[in-house]
Amino acid sequence: MNTPFFPAWRPRLAPAGSRCAHRLATLRQATLSQIEERLAPALPADLLQKPATGDHSRDQVYTLVRTCWCWIWQILQANTSCRQVVRQVQALVALTQGPELDESNSAYCQARAKLPLSLLQQMFAASAKSAEGRAPLSPLLQGRPLKVVDGSGTHLPDTPANRAAFPPNKNHHPGGGFPYLRVVALFSAASGALLAKVTGGLRSSELSLFLAGLRSALRPGDILLGDRSYGVYILAAVLQLLGVDLIARVSIRNRKVDFRQASKRLGHHDALFKWSKPPTPSPMISWLEWLGLPPQITVRVMRVSLTRAGFRTRQLTLVTTLLDPQLYPLEQLIQAYARRWRMELCLDDLKTTLGMQSLHCLSPKMVEKELLMFLTVHNFLRWIMAQAAQSQNVALERISFKGSLDAFRQWTQALAQLGHAKSKRRQRCQIWERLLRTLGKDLVPDRPGRKEPRAVKKRSKYPCLNKSRHDYREPWSRNKRRRLARAKRRTSLI
Repeated sequence: MNTPFFPAWRPRLAPAGSRCAHRLATLRQATLSQIEERLAPALPADLLQKPATGDHSRDQVYTLVRTCWCWIWQILQANTSCRQVVRQVQALVALTQGPELDESNSAYCQARAKLPLSLLQQMFAASAKSAEGRAPLSPLLQGRPLKVVDGSGTHLPDTPANRAAFPPNKNHHPGGGFPYLRVVALFSAASGALLAKVTGGLRSSELSLFLAGLRSALRPGDILLGDRSYGVYILAAVLQLLGVDLIARVSIRNRKVDFRQASKRLGHHDALFKWSKPPTPSPMISWLEWLGLPPQITVRVMRVSLTRAGFRTRQLTLVTTLLDPQLYPLEQLIQAYARRWRMELCLDDLKTTLGMQSLHCLSPKMVEKELLMFLTVHNFLRWIMAQAAQSQNVALERISFKGSLDAFRQWTQALAQLGHAKSKRRQRCQIWERLLRTLGKDLVPDRPGRKEPRAVKKRSKYPCLNKSRHDYREPWSRNKRRRLARAKRRTSLI
Protein backbone atom coordinates (compact mmCIF):
# COMPACT_ATOMS: atom_id res chain seq x y z
CA MET A 1 0.00 0.00 0.00
CA ASN A 2 1.48 3.33 -1.08
CA THR A 3 1.19 6.28 1.32
CA PRO A 4 3.71 8.90 0.17
CA PHE A 5 2.60 11.53 2.65
CA PHE A 6 2.81 9.21 5.69
CA PRO A 7 5.35 6.49 4.76
CA ALA A 8 5.82 5.55 8.41
CA TRP A 9 2.34 4.04 8.47
CA ARG A 10 2.80 1.59 5.59
CA PRO A 11 3.43 -1.43 7.87
CA ARG A 12 0.31 -0.64 9.91
CA LEU A 13 -2.02 0.18 7.05
CA ALA A 14 -0.96 -2.43 4.50
CA PRO A 15 -2.49 -5.44 6.33
CA ALA A 16 -5.86 -3.71 6.32
CA GLY A 17 -5.89 -3.77 2.52
CA SER A 18 -8.94 -2.28 0.85
CA ARG A 19 -10.61 -1.51 4.18
CA CYS A 20 -8.25 1.46 4.59
CA ALA A 21 -8.31 2.53 0.96
CA HIS A 22 -10.98 5.14 1.51
CA ARG A 23 -9.10 6.48 4.55
CA LEU A 24 -5.87 6.84 2.58
CA ALA A 25 -7.74 8.53 -0.25
CA THR A 26 -9.15 10.99 2.23
CA LEU A 27 -5.70 11.60 3.67
CA ARG A 28 -4.19 12.23 0.23
CA GLN A 29 -6.84 14.88 -0.38
CA ALA A 30 -5.44 16.99 2.45
CA THR A 31 -4.32 20.55 1.88
CA LEU A 32 -0.73 19.74 2.87
CA SER A 33 -0.56 17.06 0.21
CA GLN A 34 -1.98 19.44 -2.41
CA ILE A 35 0.64 22.06 -1.58
CA GLU A 36 3.34 19.44 -1.98
CA GLU A 37 1.94 18.25 -5.29
CA ARG A 38 1.66 21.76 -6.76
CA LEU A 39 4.96 23.18 -5.54
CA ALA A 40 7.18 20.09 -5.76
CA PRO A 41 7.83 20.55 -9.53
CA ALA A 42 9.78 23.70 -8.67
CA LEU A 43 12.34 21.55 -6.83
CA PRO A 44 14.60 18.74 -8.07
CA ALA A 45 12.98 15.34 -7.71
CA ASP A 46 15.83 13.92 -5.62
CA LEU A 47 16.26 16.89 -3.29
CA LEU A 48 14.01 15.81 -0.42
CA GLN A 49 15.28 12.28 -0.01
CA LYS A 50 15.26 10.39 3.26
CA PRO A 51 18.83 10.24 4.64
CA ALA A 52 20.33 6.82 5.32
CA THR A 53 21.77 7.81 8.69
CA GLY A 54 21.52 10.65 11.16
CA ASP A 55 18.59 12.96 11.71
CA HIS A 56 15.30 12.13 9.96
CA SER A 57 16.62 8.68 9.00
CA ARG A 58 14.00 6.82 11.06
CA ASP A 59 10.33 6.44 10.21
CA GLN A 60 8.48 8.85 12.44
CA VAL A 61 5.61 11.32 12.31
CA TYR A 62 7.64 14.37 11.31
CA THR A 63 9.87 13.03 8.56
CA LEU A 64 12.19 15.20 6.51
CA VAL A 65 9.72 15.66 3.68
CA ARG A 66 6.74 16.24 5.95
CA THR A 67 8.59 18.75 8.12
CA CYS A 68 9.65 20.81 5.10
CA TRP A 69 6.17 20.98 3.64
CA CYS A 70 4.61 21.67 7.03
CA TRP A 71 6.94 24.63 7.42
CA ILE A 72 6.05 25.87 3.94
CA TRP A 73 2.35 25.52 4.77
CA GLN A 74 2.96 27.44 8.00
CA ILE A 75 4.46 30.40 6.12
CA LEU A 76 1.73 30.32 3.49
CA GLN A 77 -0.73 30.83 6.34
CA ALA A 78 0.87 34.23 7.16
CA ASN A 79 3.52 32.66 9.40
CA THR A 80 1.03 31.07 11.76
CA SER A 81 2.01 29.36 15.00
CA CYS A 82 3.62 25.94 15.28
CA ARG A 83 0.58 24.81 17.30
CA GLN A 84 -1.65 25.29 14.27
CA VAL A 85 0.67 23.13 12.17
CA VAL A 86 0.45 20.37 14.77
CA ARG A 87 -3.34 20.67 14.80
CA GLN A 88 -3.36 20.35 11.02
CA VAL A 89 -1.35 17.12 11.20
CA GLN A 90 -3.60 15.83 13.99
CA ALA A 91 -6.63 16.48 11.81
CA LEU A 92 -5.06 14.51 8.96
CA VAL A 93 -4.31 11.64 11.32
CA ALA A 94 -7.90 11.70 12.56
CA LEU A 95 -9.14 11.27 8.99
CA THR A 96 -7.50 7.85 8.86
CA GLN A 97 -8.38 6.97 12.47
CA GLY A 98 -4.70 6.62 13.20
CA PRO A 99 -2.94 6.81 16.55
CA GLU A 100 -3.34 9.94 18.60
CA LEU A 101 -0.45 12.41 18.42
CA ASP A 102 0.95 14.52 21.21
CA GLU A 103 -0.80 17.88 21.50
CA SER A 104 2.50 19.63 22.18
CA ASN A 105 4.42 21.24 19.34
CA SER A 106 7.76 20.11 20.75
CA ALA A 107 8.22 17.26 18.25
CA TYR A 108 7.56 19.53 15.29
CA CYS A 109 9.92 22.22 16.58
CA GLN A 110 12.64 19.64 17.16
CA ALA A 111 12.12 18.29 13.65
CA ARG A 112 12.51 21.80 12.24
CA ALA A 113 15.71 22.31 14.21
CA LYS A 114 17.14 19.09 12.74
CA LEU A 115 16.63 20.20 9.14
CA PRO A 116 20.07 20.65 7.56
CA LEU A 117 20.91 24.24 6.68
CA SER A 118 22.50 23.06 3.42
CA LEU A 119 19.21 21.43 2.39
CA LEU A 120 17.26 24.65 2.94
CA GLN A 121 19.88 26.57 0.95
CA GLN A 122 19.46 24.11 -1.92
CA MET A 123 15.68 24.51 -1.78
CA PHE A 124 16.06 28.27 -1.91
CA ALA A 125 18.43 28.15 -4.89
CA ALA A 126 16.20 25.67 -6.75
CA SER A 127 13.08 27.79 -6.23
CA ALA A 128 14.88 30.87 -7.53
CA LYS A 129 16.07 28.98 -10.60
CA SER A 130 12.54 27.73 -11.35
CA ALA A 131 11.00 31.19 -11.04
CA GLU A 132 13.75 32.70 -13.18
CA GLY A 133 13.28 30.07 -15.88
CA ARG A 134 9.60 30.94 -16.27
CA ALA A 135 10.08 34.70 -16.50
CA PRO A 136 10.28 36.45 -19.91
CA LEU A 137 13.46 38.18 -21.01
CA SER A 138 13.61 41.95 -20.87
CA PRO A 139 14.22 43.81 -24.16
CA LEU A 140 16.03 46.62 -22.34
CA LEU A 141 19.79 47.13 -22.57
CA GLN A 142 20.52 44.50 -25.22
CA GLY A 143 18.56 41.88 -23.31
CA ARG A 144 21.20 41.55 -20.60
CA PRO A 145 20.11 40.14 -17.20
CA LEU A 146 19.06 42.84 -14.73
CA LYS A 147 19.75 42.20 -11.04
CA VAL A 148 18.59 44.50 -8.25
CA VAL A 149 20.22 44.80 -4.83
CA ASP A 150 18.38 46.24 -1.87
CA GLY A 151 18.41 45.99 1.88
CA SER A 152 15.79 45.58 4.56
CA GLY A 153 15.50 44.19 8.06
CA THR A 154 13.32 42.32 10.49
CA HIS A 155 12.92 42.11 14.25
CA LEU A 156 13.80 38.99 16.20
CA PRO A 157 12.61 37.59 19.54
CA ASP A 158 14.33 39.15 22.51
CA THR A 159 16.53 36.25 23.60
CA PRO A 160 20.11 36.47 24.88
CA ALA A 161 21.44 34.56 21.85
CA ASN A 162 19.67 36.81 19.33
CA ARG A 163 20.64 39.94 21.22
CA ALA A 164 24.31 38.90 21.21
CA ALA A 165 24.35 38.04 17.50
CA PHE A 166 22.12 40.88 16.25
CA PRO A 167 22.15 43.66 18.87
CA PRO A 168 19.37 46.27 18.76
CA ASN A 169 19.81 49.95 18.07
CA LYS A 170 21.96 51.80 20.60
CA ASN A 171 19.40 54.60 20.80
CA HIS A 172 17.04 52.40 22.81
CA HIS A 173 17.00 52.39 26.58
CA PRO A 174 19.06 49.65 28.25
CA GLY A 175 17.10 46.44 27.95
CA GLY A 176 14.66 47.97 25.46
CA GLY A 177 14.33 47.29 21.78
CA PHE A 178 14.49 44.01 19.91
CA PRO A 179 17.37 42.29 18.14
CA TYR A 180 17.44 43.40 14.52
CA LEU A 181 18.47 41.32 11.51
CA ARG A 182 19.66 43.27 8.47
CA VAL A 183 19.12 41.49 5.15
CA VAL A 184 20.67 42.49 1.81
CA ALA A 185 18.99 40.61 -1.04
CA LEU A 186 19.73 40.20 -4.73
CA PHE A 187 16.59 40.14 -6.87
CA SER A 188 15.91 39.30 -10.48
CA ALA A 189 14.23 42.20 -12.26
CA ALA A 190 12.63 39.77 -14.72
CA SER A 191 10.84 37.44 -12.29
CA GLY A 192 11.01 39.27 -8.96
CA ALA A 193 12.54 36.18 -7.34
CA LEU A 194 15.24 36.42 -4.71
CA LEU A 195 18.47 34.95 -6.04
CA ALA A 196 20.78 35.35 -3.05
CA LYS A 197 20.95 37.05 0.33
CA VAL A 198 23.40 38.00 3.05
CA THR A 199 22.60 38.87 6.66
CA GLY A 200 24.21 40.97 9.34
CA GLY A 201 23.54 43.34 12.20
CA LEU A 202 22.89 47.04 12.44
CA ARG A 203 26.61 47.77 12.66
CA SER A 204 27.18 46.48 9.11
CA SER A 205 26.26 48.68 6.16
CA GLU A 206 24.42 47.41 3.11
CA LEU A 207 27.42 47.99 0.85
CA SER A 208 29.83 46.12 3.11
CA LEU A 209 27.45 43.16 3.37
CA PHE A 210 27.03 43.11 -0.40
CA LEU A 211 30.77 43.13 -1.04
CA ALA A 212 31.28 40.42 1.56
CA GLY A 213 28.58 37.96 0.54
CA LEU A 214 26.77 38.73 -2.72
CA ARG A 215 29.53 39.24 -5.28
CA SER A 216 29.69 35.52 -5.98
CA ALA A 217 26.02 35.50 -7.02
CA LEU A 218 26.71 37.80 -10.00
CA ARG A 219 27.74 36.50 -13.41
CA PRO A 220 29.72 38.22 -16.20
CA GLY A 221 27.30 40.20 -18.36
CA ASP A 222 24.88 41.06 -15.55
CA ILE A 223 23.71 44.61 -14.88
CA LEU A 224 23.30 45.56 -11.23
CA LEU A 225 20.74 48.17 -10.15
CA GLY A 226 21.09 49.88 -6.79
CA ASP A 227 20.07 52.96 -4.84
CA ARG A 228 22.28 55.84 -3.75
CA SER A 229 24.22 53.63 -1.32
CA TYR A 230 25.78 51.80 -4.28
CA GLY A 231 26.76 54.69 -6.56
CA VAL A 232 30.38 54.82 -5.33
CA TYR A 233 33.82 54.21 -6.82
CA ILE A 234 34.67 51.05 -4.91
CA LEU A 235 31.60 49.13 -6.09
CA ALA A 236 31.92 50.28 -9.70
CA ALA A 237 35.60 49.25 -9.76
CA VAL A 238 34.99 45.85 -8.16
CA LEU A 239 32.12 45.08 -10.55
CA GLN A 240 34.24 46.00 -13.57
CA LEU A 241 36.77 43.38 -12.55
CA LEU A 242 33.92 40.84 -12.41
CA GLY A 243 32.56 41.81 -15.85
CA VAL A 244 29.39 43.27 -14.31
CA ASP A 245 28.00 46.74 -15.06
CA LEU A 246 26.35 49.10 -12.60
CA ILE A 247 23.41 51.49 -12.66
CA ALA A 248 22.94 53.38 -9.42
CA ARG A 249 21.98 56.74 -8.05
CA VAL A 250 24.70 59.21 -7.10
CA SER A 251 24.58 60.50 -3.56
CA ILE A 252 24.87 64.27 -3.91
CA ARG A 253 26.00 64.56 -0.29
CA ASN A 254 29.11 62.47 -0.96
CA ARG A 255 29.95 63.58 -4.51
CA LYS A 256 29.18 66.82 -6.30
CA VAL A 257 28.55 66.47 -10.02
CA ASP A 258 29.62 69.38 -12.25
CA PHE A 259 29.10 68.67 -15.95
CA ARG A 260 31.55 71.43 -16.84
CA GLN A 261 34.33 69.16 -15.55
CA ALA A 262 33.31 66.15 -17.67
CA SER A 263 35.96 64.43 -19.77
CA LYS A 264 33.53 63.89 -22.67
CA ARG A 265 29.99 65.09 -23.31
CA LEU A 266 27.44 62.64 -24.73
CA GLY A 267 24.39 64.88 -24.59
CA HIS A 268 22.54 67.30 -22.39
CA HIS A 269 23.38 66.35 -18.80
CA ASP A 270 24.91 63.11 -20.11
CA ALA A 271 28.70 62.88 -19.95
CA LEU A 272 31.72 60.73 -19.08
CA PHE A 273 33.70 61.38 -15.91
CA LYS A 274 36.92 60.10 -14.40
CA TRP A 275 36.52 58.78 -10.88
CA SER A 276 39.79 58.50 -8.99
CA LYS A 277 40.69 55.97 -6.37
CA PRO A 278 40.38 57.36 -2.82
CA PRO A 279 43.68 57.93 -1.01
CA THR A 280 42.70 55.83 2.03
CA PRO A 281 41.94 52.10 1.70
CA SER A 282 38.36 51.01 2.25
CA PRO A 283 37.69 48.63 5.17
CA MET A 284 35.00 46.89 3.10
CA ILE A 285 37.53 44.86 1.08
CA SER A 286 40.89 43.27 1.81
CA TRP A 287 44.20 45.04 1.33
CA LEU A 288 45.15 42.90 -1.68
CA GLU A 289 41.84 43.65 -3.39
CA TRP A 290 42.36 47.34 -2.73
CA LEU A 291 45.77 47.23 -4.38
CA GLY A 292 44.27 45.49 -7.42
CA LEU A 293 41.73 48.25 -8.11
CA PRO A 294 42.62 50.67 -10.93
CA PRO A 295 43.69 54.23 -9.99
CA GLN A 296 40.93 55.65 -12.23
CA ILE A 297 37.72 54.40 -13.83
CA THR A 298 35.51 55.99 -16.45
CA VAL A 299 31.83 56.29 -15.58
CA ARG A 300 28.82 57.81 -17.26
CA VAL A 301 26.79 60.31 -15.25
CA MET A 302 23.29 61.40 -16.24
CA ARG A 303 20.97 63.96 -14.69
CA VAL A 304 17.26 63.53 -15.37
CA SER A 305 14.42 65.90 -14.56
CA LEU A 306 11.28 64.18 -13.34
CA THR A 307 8.32 66.38 -14.20
CA ARG A 308 4.73 65.76 -13.20
CA ALA A 309 1.75 68.06 -13.51
CA GLY A 310 0.96 69.72 -10.22
CA PHE A 311 4.19 68.67 -8.52
CA ARG A 312 7.64 70.16 -8.14
CA THR A 313 10.28 69.04 -10.63
CA ARG A 314 12.81 66.63 -9.13
CA GLN A 315 16.38 65.98 -10.21
CA LEU A 316 17.72 62.44 -10.42
CA THR A 317 21.44 61.84 -10.94
CA LEU A 318 22.48 58.37 -12.09
CA VAL A 319 25.88 56.79 -12.63
CA THR A 320 26.58 53.77 -14.81
CA THR A 321 29.48 51.88 -16.32
CA LEU A 322 27.53 51.40 -19.60
CA LEU A 323 29.43 54.02 -21.59
CA ASP A 324 28.19 53.52 -25.17
CA PRO A 325 25.19 55.82 -25.83
CA GLN A 326 24.31 53.93 -29.01
CA LEU A 327 24.01 50.51 -27.40
CA TYR A 328 22.59 51.85 -24.15
CA PRO A 329 20.40 54.93 -24.79
CA LEU A 330 19.50 57.26 -21.98
CA GLU A 331 15.82 56.38 -22.15
CA GLN A 332 16.48 52.68 -21.63
CA LEU A 333 18.79 53.38 -18.71
CA ILE A 334 16.05 55.38 -17.03
CA GLN A 335 13.46 52.65 -17.69
CA ALA A 336 15.79 50.03 -16.25
CA TYR A 337 16.44 52.06 -13.12
CA ALA A 338 12.69 52.65 -12.69
CA ARG A 339 12.25 48.88 -12.34
CA ARG A 340 14.31 48.99 -9.16
CA TRP A 341 11.30 50.33 -7.28
CA ARG A 342 9.37 47.15 -8.07
CA MET A 343 11.88 45.24 -5.98
CA GLU A 344 10.96 47.47 -3.06
CA LEU A 345 7.47 46.08 -3.48
CA CYS A 346 8.90 42.54 -3.39
CA LEU A 347 10.35 43.30 0.03
CA ASP A 348 6.97 44.67 1.07
CA ASP A 349 5.35 41.42 -0.10
CA LEU A 350 7.75 39.47 2.07
CA LYS A 351 7.30 41.54 5.21
CA THR A 352 3.63 42.52 4.98
CA THR A 353 1.89 39.80 2.97
CA LEU A 354 3.89 36.78 4.17
CA GLY A 355 4.43 38.19 7.66
CA MET A 356 8.22 38.46 7.75
CA GLN A 357 8.22 41.78 9.60
CA SER A 358 9.27 39.76 12.65
CA LEU A 359 10.69 36.26 12.87
CA HIS A 360 9.78 33.81 15.62
CA CYS A 361 12.79 31.57 16.16
CA LEU A 362 14.80 31.97 19.34
CA SER A 363 18.39 31.27 18.19
CA PRO A 364 20.53 32.71 15.37
CA LYS A 365 20.84 29.30 13.72
CA MET A 366 17.08 28.83 13.56
CA VAL A 367 16.62 32.44 12.45
CA GLU A 368 18.77 31.66 9.42
CA LYS A 369 16.63 28.62 8.60
CA GLU A 370 13.38 30.53 9.06
CA LEU A 371 14.62 33.30 6.77
CA LEU A 372 15.53 30.77 4.07
CA MET A 373 12.07 29.23 4.25
CA PHE A 374 10.44 32.65 3.85
CA LEU A 375 12.54 33.40 0.78
CA THR A 376 11.77 29.96 -0.68
CA VAL A 377 8.02 30.44 -0.26
CA HIS A 378 8.32 33.88 -1.86
CA ASN A 379 10.04 32.31 -4.87
CA PHE A 380 7.37 29.59 -5.07
CA LEU A 381 4.68 32.23 -5.42
CA ARG A 382 6.75 34.12 -7.99
CA TRP A 383 7.01 30.85 -9.90
CA ILE A 384 3.21 30.50 -9.92
CA MET A 385 2.83 34.12 -11.01
CA ALA A 386 5.29 33.55 -13.87
CA GLN A 387 3.23 30.54 -15.00
CA ALA A 388 0.08 32.68 -15.04
CA ALA A 389 1.82 35.47 -16.95
CA GLN A 390 3.21 33.02 -19.49
CA SER A 391 -0.06 31.15 -20.07
CA GLN A 392 -2.23 34.29 -20.27
CA ASN A 393 0.34 36.45 -22.12
CA VAL A 394 0.23 39.33 -19.65
CA ALA A 395 2.95 41.37 -17.99
CA LEU A 396 4.31 39.72 -14.87
CA GLU A 397 4.35 43.07 -13.02
CA ARG A 398 0.56 43.32 -13.35
CA ILE A 399 -0.14 40.08 -11.44
CA SER A 400 -0.87 40.61 -7.76
CA PHE A 401 1.31 38.83 -5.22
CA LYS A 402 -1.36 39.02 -2.52
CA GLY A 403 -4.01 37.86 -4.97
CA SER A 404 -1.85 34.91 -6.00
CA LEU A 405 -1.33 33.90 -2.38
CA ASP A 406 -5.05 34.09 -1.56
CA ALA A 407 -6.03 32.20 -4.70
CA PHE A 408 -3.48 29.46 -4.08
CA ARG A 409 -4.80 28.93 -0.55
CA GLN A 410 -8.39 28.56 -1.71
CA TRP A 411 -7.78 26.53 -4.85
CA THR A 412 -5.66 23.97 -3.03
CA GLN A 413 -8.67 23.35 -0.79
CA ALA A 414 -10.80 22.81 -3.89
CA LEU A 415 -8.24 20.38 -5.30
CA ALA A 416 -8.23 18.54 -1.98
CA GLN A 417 -11.97 17.93 -2.37
CA LEU A 418 -11.39 16.48 -5.83
CA GLY A 419 -9.04 13.71 -4.65
CA HIS A 420 -6.04 11.94 -6.18
CA ALA A 421 -7.70 9.33 -8.35
CA LYS A 422 -6.11 8.79 -11.76
CA SER A 423 -9.48 9.34 -13.41
CA LYS A 424 -9.53 12.85 -11.92
CA ARG A 425 -6.09 13.84 -13.26
CA ARG A 426 -7.49 15.65 -16.27
CA GLN A 427 -9.97 17.53 -14.11
CA ARG A 428 -7.20 18.55 -11.71
CA CYS A 429 -5.19 19.95 -14.61
CA GLN A 430 -8.23 21.87 -15.81
CA ILE A 431 -8.78 23.35 -12.36
CA TRP A 432 -5.14 24.41 -12.17
CA GLU A 433 -5.38 26.04 -15.61
CA ARG A 434 -8.50 27.86 -14.45
CA LEU A 435 -6.51 29.15 -11.46
CA LEU A 436 -3.84 30.52 -13.81
CA ARG A 437 -6.52 32.17 -15.93
CA THR A 438 -7.99 33.76 -12.82
CA LEU A 439 -4.61 35.20 -11.85
CA GLY A 440 -4.09 36.46 -15.40
CA LYS A 441 -7.40 38.34 -15.37
CA ASP A 442 -7.20 39.78 -11.86
CA LEU A 443 -4.51 42.34 -12.73
CA VAL A 444 -3.14 45.17 -10.65
CA PRO A 445 -4.26 48.55 -12.07
CA ASP A 446 -1.57 50.36 -14.03
CA ARG A 447 -1.22 53.73 -12.29
CA PRO A 448 2.09 55.32 -13.27
CA GLY A 449 3.32 58.12 -11.05
CA ARG A 450 0.96 57.29 -8.21
CA LYS A 451 2.45 57.77 -4.76
CA GLU A 452 0.88 56.72 -1.49
CA PRO A 453 3.17 57.39 1.49
CA ARG A 454 3.26 54.70 4.14
CA ALA A 455 1.63 55.73 7.39
CA VAL A 456 0.14 53.98 10.39
CA LYS A 457 -3.20 55.06 11.83
CA LYS A 458 -3.94 52.30 14.35
CA ARG A 459 -2.00 52.38 17.60
CA SER A 460 -1.50 49.67 20.16
CA LYS A 461 -3.45 49.63 23.41
CA TYR A 462 -0.26 48.85 25.33
CA PRO A 463 2.17 51.55 26.50
CA CYS A 464 5.63 51.93 25.04
CA LEU A 465 8.44 49.94 26.62
CA ASN A 466 10.77 52.80 27.58
CA LYS A 467 12.74 50.99 30.29
CA SER A 468 14.03 47.53 31.05
CA ARG A 469 11.45 44.76 31.03
CA HIS A 470 12.70 43.66 34.44
CA ASP A 471 11.52 46.96 35.92
CA TYR A 472 7.95 46.24 34.82
CA ARG A 473 7.72 43.01 36.79
CA GLU A 474 5.84 43.35 40.05
CA PRO A 475 7.83 41.67 42.85
CA TRP A 476 6.04 39.22 45.08
CA SER A 477 5.88 40.33 48.70
CA ARG A 478 4.65 38.79 51.94
CA ASN A 479 2.20 41.64 52.60
CA LYS A 480 0.61 41.18 49.20
CA ARG A 481 0.20 37.47 49.85
CA ARG A 482 -1.56 38.22 53.14
CA ARG A 483 -3.90 40.71 51.49
CA LEU A 484 -4.85 38.17 48.85
CA ALA A 485 -5.48 35.53 51.53
CA ARG A 486 -7.76 37.87 53.51
CA ALA A 487 -9.67 38.81 50.37
CA LYS A 488 -10.11 35.13 49.52
CA ARG A 489 -11.50 34.38 53.00
CA ARG A 490 -13.95 37.28 52.78
CA THR A 491 -15.14 36.01 49.42
CA SER A 492 -15.69 32.51 50.76
CA LEU A 493 -17.73 33.86 53.72
CA ILE A 494 -20.00 35.76 51.38
